[in-house]
Amino acid sequence: MSMTNLTGDGDPSKSFQQQFCLPGVTNGVYVEVIFLIALNICLSMTALLGNVIILVALHKESSLYPPTKLLFRCLATTDLCVGLISEPLVVINLISVVRKRWIICYYSSLASFIMGYILASVSLFTLTAISVDRLLALLLGLRYRQVVSLKRTYVATAVFWVLPIVSTTLYFWNNHITLWYGYIGITLCLLISTFAYSKIFLTLRHYRSRVENRVQQEHPSQSIPLNISRYRKAVSSALWLQLTLVVCYLPFGIADALLSQSGLSSTVYIAREFAVALVFLNSSLNPILYCWKIREVRVAVKDTIRHLFVLT
Repeated sequence: MSMTNLTGDGDPSKSFQQQFCLPGVTNGVYVEVIFLIALNICLSMTALLGNVIILVALHKESSLYPPTKLLFRCLATTDLCVGLISEPLVVINLISVVRKRWIICYYSSLASFIMGYILASVSLFTLTAISVDRLLALLLGLRYRQVVSLKRTYVATAVFWVLPIVSTTLYFWNNHITLWYGYIGITLCLLISTFAYSKIFLTLRHYRSRVENRVQQEHPSQSIPLNISRYRKAVSSALWLQLTLVVCYLPFGIADALLSQSGLSSTVYIAREFAVALVFLNSSLNPILYCWKIREVRVAVKDTIRHLFVLT
């Protein structure tokens, strides 16, 4: 791969998108860009199909608590939008780079950044809300359904969408506001999720130890209550979603850090585009995780697919 610096004359007035739309950006990496185009098309289709099925299944599923189901629907909707909007924009951008259509490249890059920023923010906010929801379900007990209502969850999900949209709008006025909002938002969300899951597992371990001691003393043949077992499975599914997002997004953060330190070269450009594809992979993996870790969703998905085959 070519290591030629692509930032031209190093003019700091060049926007982030303009740096990715300069002649020579694909020098020596034409095959890699073609592969990325094909990869993003495949990921777009899998994200689109998988999350449509999940949304249909969640609509049919009635055993999940409605506020919790709303959060999963919000997450699946963002993943659906990734396959429907973000990934096609990236494909258009990559094709424009190959064909050296720099105006199309600039606007598709800008549109891709805006949509990616909004959808990634909503996904992170939603996963953080899911972690807090699981913690409240454990700590509040019978009061949980009074505190976590469907109306309040609708308000929360609306805020999850409005904040990134407003922040992205400010990008055209002062991009530093948008970037700092992102840094602060990511840090807060990760801290809140880490605290929530740490508190959950410490509380569950204490509860399990206390129940086992009481059972051994009073009723040796009994086991831990079923509702706690189900709760642990719900927490496990939420944690898997959170960890998958971190694993898929981490290389992108590393690639951006490398870009800021060494400048844009063909190698850094390709590394970053592969990192973007890995971010998009998260939207295709989430439906698999829903089916694997949430039994109610798995049953609903099977019924949905069976119904589709019957209709055909």
